[in-house]
Amino acid sequence: MDILRVSKQFLQKYYPRDHLYIAGLILSLIFVVLLLPNEKKETAISNNTKQIAIPITLQKEDLSELDKSRPQLITEDVSNERTTPNISTWQNFEIKSGDNLSSIFAKVGLSDQDLFRVLNSNEEAQILNNVYPGYQLDFLIPTKGRLEQLRVLKSPLEGYLFTHKNNDFSVEKITKKAQLRPAFKVGEIADSLFMAGQREKIPAAHLMEMANIFGGVIDFILDPRAGDQFSLLYDEQYLDGEFIGNGEILVTRFVNQDKAFTAVRYIDQTGEAGYYSPDGESMRKAFLRNPLDVFRISSNFNPRRRHPILNTIRAHKGTDYAAPTGTPIRATSDGRVYRASRYGSFGNLVIIQHAGGFETKYAHLSRFSRSIKRGDRVRQGDIIGYVGSTGGATGPHLHYEFLVNGIHQNPRTILDKLPKAESIDPKEMNRFRTQTEQLLKQFERHANSRMLESNKNNAD
Repeated sequence: MDILRVSKQFLQKYYPRDHLYIAGLILSLIFVVLLLPNEKKETAISNNTKQIAIPITLQKEDLSELDKSRPQLITEDVSNERTTPNISTWQNFEIKSGDNLSSIFAKVGLSDQDLFRVLNSNEEAQILNNVYPGYQLDFLIPTKGRLEQLRVLKSPLEGYLFTHKNNDFSVEKITKKAQLRPAFKVGEIADSLFMAGQREKIPAAHLMEMANIFGGVIDFILDPRAGDQFSLLYDEQYLDGEFIGNGEILVTRFVNQDKAFTAVRYIDQTGEAGYYSPDGESMRKAFLRNPLDVFRISSNFNPRRRHPILNTIRAHKGTDYAAPTGTPIRATSDGRVYRASRYGSFGNLVIIQHAGGFETKYAHLSRFSRSIKRGDRVRQGDIIGYVGSTGGATGPHLHYEFLVNGIHQNPRTILDKLPKAESIDPKEMNRFRTQTEQLLKQFERHANSRMLESNKNNAD
């Protein structure tokens, strides 16, 4: 109350009564204006605003330009029901050593039940039980936990597609055809075959295959000399313009100490491919000269050798090939596996029996090739195991023995006495020539072109 009394006395003393009446009236008018509806305020404002009309003529082109310059109105859907587009993407996995299907399915949010459902969908689904490192698995999962499609690619050109349908999976085979482009490479040995191949960027697999093709006529450990030349014609594979790998060797030549050996690929009437001389003689001899690719001999066949551990004279009934642990070992001829197990000082041992009373032994292996077991049939060049130092070995190497009717023979000298593998049947020679003639001509064109280029560079 004291405050009100003081305020009243202050106003009466300093402000005349008339002024106070006028101030109160003005405040009342402002309050009324503020309470008026919007439409009335807008009307009042428009009545006090002078309108000026300016005539403007726009052509059609002007309207389009005006539309371009006008800010675009963006409307937002504020309804409760929003539509989300169903965008599906593939999840890709390349199988690596040690991977398993259960863990891969888990990574993409699928359960073991999902894996079981795919595996039991049909017989072709058993491909999933035989996947290897390098295979690719692609998953299409549009919603969490629901597998729509599964793509299993053995290679960019071959695979299977599983599609979810009626609580099951249908399967279709994927087969694509690559575009082939010829590639021609030439190498010259200065140190080793593989070093020469690396300098010319020749695929390592093709170098090994070339050594295998000529393995019956050339000993790649002892025969090659500095200055020897080799050349290969093969296909490079492309899919949608992208390089995806190398095709088979079509023609290859190796010049060893001025003696040339040429081999051309031929597919016979049964669909089996092999390599032959231009005259139709098979390059596939009864036995390969070496079970390894281009490594040194550490101990030769010697009936009077001193044993390195026992320090006694004991016959060395085979040939030792020094090579790093894990180096692939090849069967030197067709045959049947008689033993694939550990055996005394031989360590891990593979014995193969061949037609005609021949037998070969491969000892000290670090491990056997996948699924190699007694009774299996193997073909010449098949990988049967890997170099190791098991048993009585002093270091990683392969001990290789060759027996004829139970008697040990020197594998380096006995091979020249063995019969050759079968060559083209005379009745099939016309077919052979028709199929290989163009390949040989193409090879010679590339070889001549490379020779002219080399001569020109030397002249410059």
